[in-house]
Amino acid sequence: MAATSTRFTEEQLEFAAAVREFCRRECGTREQLDALTHGGTEQHSPELYAKLAATGYIGVSLPEEYDGSGGGIIEQVLLFEELWYGLAPVHGAGTSHTVAGIYKRFASEEQKKATLSAIASGTVMSISVSEPQAGSDAANISCKATRVPGGYRINGQKTWCSDAQFAANITVVTRTDRGDNPHQGLTMLDVPAGAEGLAIHPIDTMGGREVNNLFFTDVFVPDAQVVGEVGEGWRQLMAGLNGERVVCAAQGLGMMQRTFDDLLAYLKERKQFGQPIGSFQAVRHRVADLALEIESARALTYDTALRLERSLGTPQELIRLTSMAKVKVTETAKRVALEGVQLMGGYGYAVEYGMEAHLRRAIPATIYAGTNEIQREIIAGSYGLR
Repeated sequence: MAATSTRFTEEQLEFAAAVREFCRRECGTREQLDALTHGGTEQHSPELYAKLAATGYIGVSLPEEYDGSGGGIIEQVLLFEELWYGLAPVHGAGTSHTVAGIYKRFASEEQKKATLSAIASGTVMSISVSEPQAGSDAANISCKATRVPGGYRINGQKTWCSDAQFAANITVVTRTDRGDNPHQGLTMLDVPAGAEGLAIHPIDTMGGREVNNLFFTDVFVPDAQVVGEVGEGWRQLMAGLNGERVVCAAQGLGMMQRTFDDLLAYLKERKQFGQPIGSFQAVRHRVADLALEIESARALTYDTALRLERSLGTPQELIRLTSMAKVKVTETAKRVALEGVQLMGGYGYAVEYGMEAHLRRAIPATIYAGTNEIQREIIAGSYGLR
């Protein structure tokens, strides 16, 4: 884990330790988690998120002029690894940081001051890209923003929008023009979650309520809320994918290590045939294999984050590495959780022991932020295989 890595500075390691202690103190028991998540049905606690923001941790990778701490990708990776290791119900942190990345690159100064400062202070932001016919095929976006005096009117549907139900604003990727190239004519618009004509309907999933359908009926957005340039939404979206994939990998690091630690504790305590089940060779070797995969995934993620922060490598190489990290970590997290359920037997799928919850968290990670099938296409394409 980060605390044992030689890749980071003492200050960075102290930061990771501080986040871990926050999680232990604020949500370290089953009773605390149940209270914060309504018995495990919600993945975001406004109460806990406000406490986290008060520490300054949410703004760790935001510029100081917008109330952040001025850190970089490494601090962001350490933050999300520790939050997900600590099972902190602060799901809105991920989407907020994705939005922050877009605003840092493309927003106007006025927009940066308003949105980045709000994120640092604990306001949740969301981003909406997917549609019923535009999931992996993101360029097929059809949710239309029509030009009207003073701004745009949005009509259409979005889906799988994370955290919109408790976000203040949603960065919506819309179709403002349609030409021969589907990647052109997309525009990002900042839409208040309470805008007239916008309906947000949560989708019940195996992980609880974390994603939503959005329905737009003549939602007016003034010109001042265009994020970046009109028609350049695709380019702006692509520019942030490296960071998004690294954050997804960091979350996976936390998930898989927590799953492994919980499994290891069980294997040492549970006895069958008069001895701990972890002492049987068949079990020991499976645990050893999991540990090998975990350390490999961690090394890849940390190395990728360092390369990305220092711009070590060509753009193509960095795209390849971030896709690799996302695939390796999320699939390892899923494997660890599946093995945990199997090795714990009946207790593995009993809610009381938490292993089934680890599996429910791990499975969607291979889907969001670009499915692992799409990531493999990106990796293969980076080698000239198209």
